[in-house]
Amino acid sequence: MSQEQGLTPRAQDFSAWYNEAVMRAELADYSPVRGCMVIRPNGYAIWELMQGALDGMFKETGHRNAYFPLFIPQSFLAKEAEHVAGFAPEVAVVTRAGGKELEEPLVVRPTSETIIYASFAKWIQSYRDLPLLLNQWCNIVRWEMRTRLFLRTTEFLWQEGHTAHADEADAMRETRQMLGVYRRFAEEWMAMPVLTGVKTDTEKFAGAVRTYAVEALMQDNKSIQAGTSHHLGQNFSKAFGVQFQTAAGGLDYVWNTSWGVSTRMVGGLVMTHGDDVGIVCPPKLAPTQVVVVPIYRSDEERAAVGQVAERAVRTLKAEGLRVELDAREGMKPGAKYYEWEGRGVPLRLEVGPKDVAKGQVFAARRTGGKAPIALDGLVPGVRAMLEDIQAGLFRAALQRREANSRRNVTKDELIAMMDGPGGFAYGGFCGALECEEGIKDATKATIRVLPDEEFRSPSPPAQCVWCGAPSVSEAVWAKAY
Repeated sequence: MSQEQGLTPRAQDFSAWYNEAVMRAELADYSPVRGCMVIRPNGYAIWELMQGALDGMFKETGHRNAYFPLFIPQSFLAKEAEHVAGFAPEVAVVTRAGGKELEEPLVVRPTSETIIYASFAKWIQSYRDLPLLLNQWCNIVRWEMRTRLFLRTTEFLWQEGHTAHADEADAMRETRQMLGVYRRFAEEWMAMPVLTGVKTDTEKFAGAVRTYAVEALMQDNKSIQAGTSHHLGQNFSKAFGVQFQTAAGGLDYVWNTSWGVSTRMVGGLVMTHGDDVGIVCPPKLAPTQVVVVPIYRSDEERAAVGQVAERAVRTLKAEGLRVELDAREGMKPGAKYYEWEGRGVPLRLEVGPKDVAKGQVFAARRTGGKAPIALDGLVPGVRAMLEDIQAGLFRAALQRREANSRRNVTKDELIAMMDGPGGFAYGGFCGALECEEGIKDATKATIRVLPDEEFRSPSPPAQCVWCGAPSVSEAVWAKAY
């Protein structure tokens, strides 16, 4: 995409803008395999930073990484009826390999509960083996009909945590703990404010007793499910015979949880912070946090400016910052700025002859604003700017979410909101499937969560927004990806 073309404005066509922004930043490309994507180095670098942050959080909470096979015997999925029914339309199956028909077809991993709990049945014998806390980083295949880069593809990357516990209380503690980990990651690293809460039975994970989720509002006022944590009860342990000897000497089935986030988070980052120029990376997840651009007109200026620019890069790298020097010849500074802005680099440091004379660099924020930084205070100055950019992105996203959330909506307001601008609509819910499906049919909006207490309205609605019956819970509706 040329500089002259620019991107489709978000207000004109958000979907087109998203695809163009992803392509311009070279995050991903389309694959020859229908529905799949190629994650390019720029996009994979963001995913690696996400992995690193989350992996550290998982290990801090006592989890260890493992790896389980990509192929799952088809009979495994059939052992948990709700699970197989939920995934049947999306499953890819291998029936022939090695030049002959397989005795039993193999499912290409849509999620790993079944094959992991078959191993748990071998490893867990006693209460002393519990809790068992595992995570794996892997790829997943779900046959999607309508795909979009990062947001919904046939194959994607994710992590899936799987744990086994001696009692339900410990399993519930784990489920809520990991929901909190996801919220902390989304808000502290992605600068993306989220709601947390429980899914309705129609929206929960197939085979779960209860599903909790983190939901974020994108700039087009659609919601993205940014992570889920599932309390699986004893459904899978009974299906796979995962039993243990209790401390009292009896025999019981373990209580399981599973939880996961995927490369969809990269798409969420783009849609939360991007502008009409392109993507904007929060500094904590920016593959390049700072780019240094020397500016000169003569060979004499180039030598002096280049020396200062290189010193600045060395100084910042020595402090652990991710820095690039753009000293490419035959390219105007403006063209360089345009390229780095499209990649979402949070901070650009310009170094010209006047800056050399003043012992400074000139800092331009991707989010707007310029200011000089003295070379003798370069590291603290850059760190302060990056921290301010990170915090500013979160504040802006939170303000945007709240400005596009409406509480205690009426039936007519809910319909008008979903037919029009969208956003988070809070209202009473009677718990009836007929009302949930009626709203979905009429508005294409779904209940994203029954919100946790801190996100509920100060005065919870007393009546169902759809039928007027007494409300059993407040719900948050939105159209979603």
